[in-house]
Amino acid sequence: MDAAVCGPVEEGSVGVGTGMNCYGFKGGCGTSSRLVDYGPDRWMVGALVQANFGERRELTVAGVPVGRELLDDNPMEDADWHESARPLPGGSGSVIVILGTDAPLLPGQCKALARRAAIGLGRTGTTGGHFSGDIFLAFSTANAGTLSSEFPRAEPSADEYETLRFIPWGRMDRFYTAAVQAIEEAVLNALVANETMVGRNGHRSPGLPHDRLRELLKRS
Repeated sequence: MDAAVCGPVEEGSVGVGTGMNCYGFKGGCGTSSRLVDYGPDRWMVGALVQANFGERRELTVAGVPVGRELLDDNPMEDADWHESARPLPGGSGSVIVILGTDAPLLPGQCKALARRAAIGLGRTGTTGGHFSGDIFLAFSTANAGTLSSEFPRAEPSADEYETLRFIPWGRMDRFYTAAVQAIEEAVLNALVANETMVGRNGHRSPGLPHDRLRELLKRS
């Protein structure tokens, strides 16, 4: 908390993302956001992702299956990379997705938003490995001061009610879209922001090769 600052969020191998690997490349933390126009109002949906999941061959960028073309230089599939002396099952790891919005959403709507995290991750190629621990959480900063609780001092008056303002359920689709797009981009940002890292015992996690990625996207 003491180190919290304003400004752009650091991405890549920072904080808890330092030891993360994603699709066989150096992973970590990524973030992205989308603006949602709603009548005269504009709301933001932001995503913070800790990316530590996926097999190399699964990686998909902008709909292009680039991972199958980047199978070389994947030391994490070598037996001697792991202290257990055997490779872990493909896709092992974990992913944490935090979605935050200033749109007025009910708790159930936040839960529905969090469920869309799987779709955003799937757009980057993963099918959700059995040995991947996945945590999705969404929150809204709207309706500040409501849902308060005070000791009652007398019988309730006729107007002693609280009011919650929220997006109608039938208008949630554009917020789901924003969440899916932001999560997909956050995963890719975590990869692109990184460089090759050598950790304990000489274990090397290669960075995503930007030049080869650009070439593959041009060819698609």
